[in-house]
Amino acid sequence: MTTTSAPDERPIVARTLRLAVAQSTVPEDPTDRGALRAAGQEIRALMVEAAEAGARLVQFPEGAVTYPSKHVMAAGPAGELVPADWSRAAWDVLREEAESITVLAGRLGLWTVFGSIHPLTPPNRPHNSLYVVSGRGQLVARYDKRFLSHTEVSYLYSPGHQPLVVEVDGIRFGFALCIEANFPEVFAEYERLDVNCVLLSVMVDDAPRARVAQAYGTLYNYWVGYSVPSQFSATVPSGIVAPGGRWLAQCPADGQPALAVADIDLDSADPDIDVALRYARPWRRRAQEGLYEDRLVDGDPRSDIRTAF
Repeated sequence: MTTTSAPDERPIVARTLRLAVAQSTVPEDPTDRGALRAAGQEIRALMVEAAEAGARLVQFPEGAVTYPSKHVMAAGPAGELVPADWSRAAWDVLREEAESITVLAGRLGLWTVFGSIHPLTPPNRPHNSLYVVSGRGQLVARYDKRFLSHTEVSYLYSPGHQPLVVEVDGIRFGFALCIEANFPEVFAEYERLDVNCVLLSVMVDDAPRARVAQAYGTLYNYWVGYSVPSQFSATVPSGIVAPGGRWLAQCPADGQPALAVADIDLDSADPDIDVALRYARPWRRRAQEGLYEDRLVDGDPRSDIRTAF
């Protein structure tokens, strides 16, 4: 596991952080230089909007700079899937856009989490990643998607292999990407790592995945940032789930770039959040740590025999 705690220029005065979760237009062709630059420009415009809203951290979708379509990168001459030729990607533009996002994050004092593809040494395939940039304009961490789809692992990417926890102003964040929502062990692991919020960025037009995100907020009693591309927002828009599973804020479901903004407040007086943080989460931990061991009944036939009323 990688844990990053990067002190920033602002002193910690309260256990509160304002989170912005974006829905931005995600291009699917990493060879289209104009589309990549447009994506970067849109990301930066939303960063400015997030800073103006008082956000300390902004989250973008999976592949915010680009999420390569299998039909673009892994299509053979007869339409069959083949291993992607990553030499076709405009890696220079991807790097320039990532660097421009990083510089702006430093100017705004805004932590920024955005998805893109991360090149490895050829012939190794790239990672599908989330970059974590601090409010000082430094790339401080990267999360690499660990659970890949069949197509992703067969033709497109190399999997990552460890969780990531980053602390910002005393708030601990975990990270996950898209199909990893279907692997509860990822989210249970982050609960054990004592995160306050998991940032789940997706590239999918899928209402059930948003319900799963809400379920993790209910089960593990932490905040969940759910970031989806704007082109899929009519199904379920980006938003922020509170401990306990309620949506605190959501973007408009209109297919347009937007932000959802809410506070992560560890001392919240909201009744639902208070119950989730102060009672439900500690009780769940106690229940898993041997609470019942000295209360088990042993040797009582009324307990052991299960075929009698």
